[in-house]
Amino acid sequence: MEHVLGFVALAAGLIIGLGAIGACIGIGIMGSKYLEASARQPELMNALQTKMFLLAGLIDAAFLIGVGIAMMFAFANPFKL
Repeated sequence: MEHVLGFVALAAGLIIGLGAIGACIGIGIMGSKYLEASARQPELMNALQTKMFLLAGLIDAAFLIGVGIAMMFAFANPFKL
């Protein structure tokens, strides 16, 4: 019983930690590609910026969904007997 709760806490930490790392890497790569593309074609900067912010929001939303699932497991644990 106690070991199950320990594994749930470990899993919640991994979900949040790995999700944060993935979101940071994804936004960093997207930002670098945006700067590269806007340096190559400055006339497309406004259209690219709109798409970049939209994608940044979607990447962040995926991370926050992972945080919500981790919090569900941490506070409303379905494995608790």
